[in-house]
Amino acid sequence: MNFDFTDEQQMLQESTRRLLAAAGEFEQRNAQRDSATGYSAALWKELADLGLLALNVPEADGGIGAGAVENMLVCEAMGEGLVVEPFHASAVEATLTLAKLANEQQRQQWLPEMAAGDLITVLAHAEAGSAGSLEPTHTLAKQTADGWQLDGRKSMIYHAPSAQLLLVSAQIQGAAGLALFAVPTDSAGLTLHSCATVDAQRAADVALRGVVVDANARIGSEVSKGLAEVLDMSLAALCGDAFGAIQSALHATIEYSRNRKQFGQPIGRFQALQHRMADMLIHAEQARSMCYLAASHCSDDNPAERRRVVSSAKVLIGQAARKIGQEAVQLHGGMGMTDELNVSHYFKRLLAFELRGGTTDEHMARLAAGVSAG
Repeated sequence: MNFDFTDEQQMLQESTRRLLAAAGEFEQRNAQRDSATGYSAALWKELADLGLLALNVPEADGGIGAGAVENMLVCEAMGEGLVVEPFHASAVEATLTLAKLANEQQRQQWLPEMAAGDLITVLAHAEAGSAGSLEPTHTLAKQTADGWQLDGRKSMIYHAPSAQLLLVSAQIQGAAGLALFAVPTDSAGLTLHSCATVDAQRAADVALRGVVVDANARIGSEVSKGLAEVLDMSLAALCGDAFGAIQSALHATIEYSRNRKQFGQPIGRFQALQHRMADMLIHAEQARSMCYLAASHCSDDNPAERRRVVSSAKVLIGQAARKIGQEAVQLHGGMGMTDELNVSHYFKRLLAFELRGGTTDEHMARLAAGVSAG
């Protein structure tokens, strides 16, 4: 299989890297992290101007209509740049959801605004104990005379505090299968319990108590198959983000070993540390391979095979994230956990990755269950 990227794909990634580099070092990102919104509105607009927020908008709807490989490359640059803007949540996951499941009127209503950076939309699907699975267990939708009433709770929805629109999955009362609803965040009965995540982003538990939306708020009819594909593509893109952080943590550690001296020589000359960094490199290269594999299988027609590959990537990259994150901090010594060094921020981003979309152990159990079923 050819893993060489086209000139256009390489230019896309390099353009993203240059934009993020011009936005400032991680000290500036810390300032944005601590702001009222938790991200830079100026950078968000620049991402839109570069066309990155239209990456997953279909060409028929005026977007770029990129694929999984382009998502992976851009998200890799986002991980390297410690981006705290809601790129993955809105421009990848929510945009893919609408592109795949919404009707033409709904796409025309929301996708142009999202591509322009004027509307942040987030998929609110995860629930406590869902372990990254497709089916929610508690959120219910009841049909009314004029529309739908939603009741339930979504757990740790990344960037929900920044969103103006939530795409809420629910079980229709008395019916089988999932449904999806567009719910403005200022709707009566909707409450966001916001918090800062370990990787300096914003998330919220979403409580829905008698939230009423009109009939046009329902997106698609039977959404389980399409949403499963979106979740797999989203997880593959998130693996790209993690790989970007993995590479950056490894490079920062190698550079530190060249400059930090003990006993009159750089610590990188000590054989024991060389072995540890060699192990880090092996894990990073394995993560790269699985990242590419997940992206290449996102369009598989066989959902079981697609899910198997994506879960395998999540497991291996999660293990690499833990290994490289911990080693990077330890090889930097105590200062590795200080806010002043970027390696501590990469460590936290990798820690958060291992927990998002189902933990490493949960995906391992899913793979084991698939093997047993086979």
